[in-house]
Amino acid sequence: MRRGRQRGKDCRSENLPVFVTSSALAIIVYRLPWTWKCSKLLMKSIHAGLNAVAAILAIISVVAVFENHNVNNMANMYSLHSWVGLIAVICYLLQLLSGFSVFLLPWAPLSLRAFLMPIHVYSGIVIFGTVIATALMGLTEKLIFSLRDPAYSTFPPEGVFVNTLGLLILVFGAL
Repeated sequence: MRRGRQRGKDCRSENLPVFVTSSALAIIVYRLPWTWKCSKLLMKSIHAGLNAVAAILAIISVVAVFENHNVNNMANMYSLHSWVGLIAVICYLLQLLSGFSVFLLPWAPLSLRAFLMPIHVYSGIVIFGTVIATALMGLTEKLIFSLRDPAYSTFPPEGVFVNTLGLLILVFGAL
């Protein structure tokens, strides 16, 4: 926020916004009118591919956060943001693996796919909502830790910017 992206600094944790965006694109790929004419296999492949990219970015980001905390002698897993975030990433990975094994590979019978589809859809929406909530918690946590002079409570420009960004993330998540 204040320093911007620094050259030479390991900024892998900045992949988190791309993770959120990729996972959202993977969700809406079935709702876009131009995709309704595409083959089911193509749509499944795009959905799985975008989710795989998002999962890779999430793993890289989580590892980078742990490494950054360890290098700077900061505690790991102490905040609600970190707890909910790790739960969201684990659930996301489980959802990706189960979806890939049941819906993309041809071994699963149609009755199993039909039974699991509503659960898959609902779980995906809940996980995405959890990712959005985690992003909002992360923004707030970063502001509280970063803004000392002027304090966050004095409503500095960085606070206004990040609060606006938080509202935009909330709208993005609601779409």
